[in-house]
Amino acid sequence: MAPTQIRKAIVHFPRQLTSTILEAIKHNQQIPHNHFRKDWQRRVRTHFDQPGSKKRRRQARIDKAAKVAPRPVDKLRPVVRCPSIKYNRRVRAGRGFSLAELKAAGIPRKLAPTIGISVDPRRQNISEESLAANVERLNEYKGRLILFPRRVGKTKSGDASVDDVKAAKSGENILRHTGTALPITNAVRITEGNVKDYPSEENAYKKLRIAKSDARLVGVREKRSKAKAEEAAASKK
Repeated sequence: MAPTQIRKAIVHFPRQLTSTILEAIKHNQQIPHNHFRKDWQRRVRTHFDQPGSKKRRRQARIDKAAKVAPRPVDKLRPVVRCPSIKYNRRVRAGRGFSLAELKAAGIPRKLAPTIGISVDPRRQNISEESLAANVERLNEYKGRLILFPRRVGKTKSGDASVDDVKAAKSGENILRHTGTALPITNAVRITEGNVKDYPSEENAYKKLRIAKSDARLVGVREKRSKAKAEEAAASKK
């Protein structure tokens, strides 16, 4: 069909349909360059090595335990509260003991990492309860600690006796993990029950509304009492 015929055909269409056709053929309408021939197989992550990785991790743990023996494979961690109001009731292992806790337990801050105690100098104690709990944890760890002398036959204060050293070398009563000796457990301190089992002594909502009303009407009541006092004084005159 010739261009003149197309123009005539479009002219005979309704006005709304004509504008729609003209808008539809606007711009170049170029087809986007989609790259459908990438080597995507080379970029796919597979996990066929998972069983082998599991075996290597297990063997690495065994080798580390044999290398550091008779020392435990992990360090002693403090008991800390989880952040936020939602999880604050729970406790977990923290990054390290604070300097105040080490000072209260009588452990120098530079000696602590060498005897298996983790240290976090940035941590601060907010409550006395957490300080006392972690100091008790450090003292219990010190009571179980068997510290080898640096030189054979030359013992210093704090070093273990000869019998304890022999028992530790033989592997008797030696723990591989400090978490098994000093576990961190969450004691349940909240008891739940029916509402009728816990009768309330007062209506909290009513008490709050009354307190709010009293605070709002302080000026009005003061003005009213002052006016009554002036009227009583005027009547006496």
